[in-house]
Amino acid sequence: MLQKNRFTPRYYVAALTDNMSLQKAQVYEQSLVQVKSGGKKTVKNAHVTQIYRSREIFCNGPGTCFPLCVSAFLLKVLGLGWSSIFYIESIARVKKLSLSGLLLYKLRIADQFFVQWPQLQQKYPRACYAGRLM
Repeated sequence: MLQKNRFTPRYYVAALTDNMSLQKAQVYEQSLVQVKSGGKKTVKNAHVTQIYRSREIFCNGPGTCFPLCVSAFLLKVLGLGWSSIFYIESIARVKKLSLSGLLLYKLRIADQFFVQWPQLQQKYPRACYAGRLM
């Protein structure tokens, strides 16, 4: 009983190998097509995207990065899923880590933690020095 007017546009994301989910989404969206007087059809906004299935997480920013990484970490700890979390600290961070980086480093959530400045690697010894990636 989705309130279609409240949730528009709708975005469907499925793995490239998952054909059933996208077919169901397309059938559902076709059922929402309305025929107005005069024979014109109006289609609600829906976007369908297929992505390669990946078990690596790449993210940025404390608002999106930290909750996503914690979720992936908990799934891995509970045995419900498997993922690898690679965190690359911003090149702008020369003297200290960002909030996301600090949390992921201190809580040991990231599987691989990369910094782009040697002084950060010295300050945080579990970090891997990647050099400047840009």
